[in-house]
Amino acid sequence: MLVKLYRIGFVTALSAAIACGPAPAPQAASPGAGSQGPSDQAGAAQEGAESADKGAALPRAARAGGEGDGELAVAGSGRGPRDDVGGFPPRPVAPAEVGNWTGGNEVDTGEGAKSPVPVTAADPSWGSPKAPVTIVAFSDLECPFCGRAAGTLADLARIYGKDQLRIVWKNFPLDFHKNARPAAEAAMAVFKLKGAPWFWAYHDALFAGRIDPQVIDGSLPRGLTRKNIDAALASGDIARKVQDDIDLGKKVGVMGTPAFFINGVHLSGAQPVDKFRAIIDEQIAAARKATAGGTAPEKVYAVLSAQNYQKPEDRPDARPSQPAEDTKTVWRVPVDGSPVRGKNTALVTLVTFTDFQCPFCIKVTPTLEQLARDYGDKLRIVYKNNPLPFHKDAEPAAELALEARAQKGDAAFWKAHDLLFAQNGKLAPEDLESVARSLGIDLKKASAAIENKKHKARIEQDQDLADDVQATGTPHFFINGRRLVGAQPIDKFKALIDEEITKAEVMVKKGTPAAKLYDTLIKDGKAATFEKVPVPAVTKDNPSRGPANAKVVVQIFSDFECPFCKRVGPTLDELQAAFPGKLRFVWRNKPLPFHKNAMPAAMAAMEAYKQKGNDAFWKMHDAFFQDQTQLDRAGIERTAAALGLDVQKVLAAIDGQTHKALIDADLAAADKAKVSGTPAFVINGYFISGAQPLGKFKKAVSLALKEAK
Repeated sequence: MLVKLYRIGFVTALSAAIACGPAPAPQAASPGAGSQGPSDQAGAAQEGAESADKGAALPRAARAGGEGDGELAVAGSGRGPRDDVGGFPPRPVAPAEVGNWTGGNEVDTGEGAKSPVPVTAADPSWGSPKAPVTIVAFSDLECPFCGRAAGTLADLARIYGKDQLRIVWKNFPLDFHKNARPAAEAAMAVFKLKGAPWFWAYHDALFAGRIDPQVIDGSLPRGLTRKNIDAALASGDIARKVQDDIDLGKKVGVMGTPAFFINGVHLSGAQPVDKFRAIIDEQIAAARKATAGGTAPEKVYAVLSAQNYQKPEDRPDARPSQPAEDTKTVWRVPVDGSPVRGKNTALVTLVTFTDFQCPFCIKVTPTLEQLARDYGDKLRIVYKNNPLPFHKDAEPAAELALEARAQKGDAAFWKAHDLLFAQNGKLAPEDLESVARSLGIDLKKASAAIENKKHKARIEQDQDLADDVQATGTPHFFINGRRLVGAQPIDKFKALIDEEITKAEVMVKKGTPAAKLYDTLIKDGKAATFEKVPVPAVTKDNPSRGPANAKVVVQIFSDFECPFCKRVGPTLDELQAAFPGKLRFVWRNKPLPFHKNAMPAAMAAMEAYKQKGNDAFWKMHDAFFQDQTQLDRAGIERTAAALGLDVQKVLAAIDGQTHKALIDADLAAADKAKVSGTPAFVINGYFISGAQPLGKFKKAVSLALKEAK
C-alpha cells in the first residue's frame, strides 16, 4: 500500500537526488562518456557533517537552494568529513581505458586567460574553446560528491555537444582528503604525458571508487608506471600548477568542492542537471547575441565571464563565518514537544538535528546509543527533524517516524528511528513499507501521512529552529545548549557531557529542581534573530502591488539583469499566496554597475510605471525576468511595444536618463538599509539578503505581523 500510493513523484525525485550516501557508488564519467551519477560538494569544516547551507542564492529551500551537496573547505583547518564515512566502497583496481573521444582537439589560444576565471591550454578540457558556454569545475578526486558530479557533467556534454559546451578541470584537493593531492598530481602528469582524452579516462578510473595510493598507481593507463609519473613530477611544474589552481579557487571564492563557474556564473555544490541547464541555456542565448554583435567565438568566454563574474564578497550567496567551533556559547534550543528518549530529570539534555538519509547521521547513531548506555538517567536525548533537501528519501522517512509516534507514542517513534537508521540509507518506498510493517502501525494511515505530508508543520518547525540556532547541517547537536557538529568521536561528546553534569549537579544542590534544570540552563541562551535596518520611506514614486494599507511591506531591492533576482520571483509569489491580502510588495531599483543592461532596463520599467502605472510596470518586470537576454535596446523596444507603451518615450527615457533621480533615490535607500547586493529585502525593517528559501521570508513576515497588531 505504501509503495502504491506514493511511488509516483517520490521515486522520480529520488532519481535526481544529489547527496552522498552509503549506496553503491555511481559510475563516474568523463564528459561525453555517457554514464551518469549525482555529485557532492566539498565537506563541511565540521568533521563528519553534511551542510544544508548552500548559499543565499540557492539556499536550502536553497535549505540553497539549496540543494547542491558537497564538502566545505576551510583553508588550513585540516578538518572535514571523516575519511571513513560516506565515500565510495572498495573496488578492484583496473587501468584507465580511453573511450571514443568526443571532445575535439582544439586548445585555448590565449583568449580564455583574459577571463576573471582564467582558462589556458594548461587546463584539461573537453569541448571547443569556441563553444558559447564554458564550465570551469574546481574539483577533488577524493571527494565523493565530485565523483558523482562527473556524471552530471557527462550528461551535459551529451546534451550540448562539444561545439556548444566546454568543460574545464581545475584542481582543488581538500586538506582533509589525504589522497586528493597525490591523485591530482598524478592526473596532471597523465595529462602532460598523454593529453586530454587520457586525463579524462584516468579521472573516470579514480572516481570509480574510494582512492588510495594503490588505486592511484593501479589506475594509470596501460604503458604508464609510477616511474613515469615521478619523472613527470620531478621538475615541479605539475605541483605548481595544482597549487596555482588552488590559489585561483581561493581567489574566486571557492569554499568547497565541487564548485563551478558557468561563463563566470558561480554555482556551488552537486546541483541537479536542471540547475546547470537553466544557466547554460541563458548563456547560450547571451553568447548568440554577443557573436551577432561582432564578438569572435573564441572571445565569448572572456567577454561573458567578465560580465557575469561577481567577487566573492559581492555574491548574494556569500556566507557568514561558521559558528561550528564554538562549544562555549549556550543556545536556546527548547524541547518543545519533540520526541524524547530519557527522563526530564536528566542532568544533561542532548538535542540532535538529524536526517535519516545522511551518512554521517547513520555513522553517529551507535555513538548516541553508547552514550545513552553509559550515562543512563543522567542523559536525555531529544530528536529534531532536519531532512536536507538533496536527500529525497529523508523527508518521507521523517514523516513515517512521526506517524509512528502519532499512532503509538514515543516508544514507537524511537523504534522507527532505530529501524530507519538501520536501513543504512535505503529508504525507497518499499523499504519504508517494510519498516512500517515491522512497527505494526496502520499501513493505510502511514501511507496517507507520507503522501499528504501530514507532519510537515512539525518538520518545518524543527527546521525553523535549526535556522534560528544556525544548525546548518546534519548531524548537529546541542548539549545543554552547547554546540557540537558532525559525527564526532565519542570522547568529544563525553567531554562536554561531563562538564555539564558537573555544572548541573551544583545547580541541583543549590535548589534548582532537576525537572526544570534544562529550561533554566537555556533560558537566557542565544538564538539568531533577523537584523533590523532602517525602513526606507515608500512614496507614490515606488511601483508596488498589494493593498496600500497592508500591515507588512516587502521592499524588493533588485536588478533586472541579476540571475538571482530572477530566481527569487517564484518564492515571492508563494509568499504572497501564503499571506493573502496582508502584504504589499514595493520595488526598489538597484542596478549593479557590472550589469550593463540593468540601468537601461530600470529606466524603461520606471517609464512604463509613469505611462500606465503599476500594471504596466509589473508586466514589464515579468517580461524582463522571463527572458534576461532581451534587455538590450532592441529587446526593451520589443517589450515596450508588446505592452502598448509609447516606445519612443521609453527610448527617450533611457537616452535622457529621465528617471535617474528616482533610481538614485532607491540607491540611497539601499545604502540606508545596508543593502550592498541583489536581491535584498526589507520587511518592516527585517533584512533578508539573497534568494533565501520561502521559510525565511515567512518567518520574517510572521514576526512583522505580530509586531503590527
